[in-house]
Amino acid sequence: MIGTVMVPMLLTPRPLFRRFVITWSAGNGVLLRLIAGVRAEIRNREHRPTGAAIIASKHQSEWEAHVFLHELDDPAYVIKKELSYVPGYGWFSAKVNMIFVDRDGGGKSLRALVKGAKKAVARGRPVVIFPEGTRVEPGGKLPYRPGVAALYGALDVPVVPVVLNSGMHWPRGSFRRYPGTIVMEYLPPIPPGLPRREFMERLESTMEQASQRLFAELYGDGSEEQEQPQAEAASRGS
Repeated sequence: MIGTVMVPMLLTPRPLFRRFVITWSAGNGVLLRLIAGVRAEIRNREHRPTGAAIIASKHQSEWEAHVFLHELDDPAYVIKKELSYVPGYGWFSAKVNMIFVDRDGGGKSLRALVKGAKKAVARGRPVVIFPEGTRVEPGGKLPYRPGVAALYGALDVPVVPVVLNSGMHWPRGSFRRYPGTIVMEYLPPIPPGLPRREFMERLESTMEQASQRLFAELYGDGSEEQEQPQAEAASRGS
């Protein structure tokens, strides 16, 4: 149904289309609460940027792929190039000027990423990037990719780390939703100007420690709410 509305909306001016996208994004949260019993709690909004900045977020589910659309003012997501070929989603992403990247493109891809991000920041838009490059199961970790460091070095704006637990209630690759509360937490911004290695060490340690703290607070050790999605993930991988 939403697709039938989105296609003609693509013909409208960008400001009008953005209002539609914000309504759609916020509406997803309402439906998730009403149908699946999944609520959202956003913490530390005082750290949420109001202009140009980099949002470095954990990525566990589709939830954070749209929540920033209504949390932030006209964000530019960094998304993989393959999604530009998806009918509907690719058109929508191009309309709102998302930043497509070829994850296997090496230096050329990084230069294109920085070029697109500079255009976004020049317009006062925050840039949303998932430092690990893909969705990661709750409690898991992948190496932080160089894209976030390239943006930090080139844009001269603060980086706001974000941690969350969305994968516990919206598991990767599953249509099932687990009732409960998705918690997303903005962390204090990292100011621009740090050496690359110092920045990456600070970003990774900040995000991983905060992520572990969040999970310990919400689930402790071995809670049933934590075990259900992880058991499903394990069965998909077997």
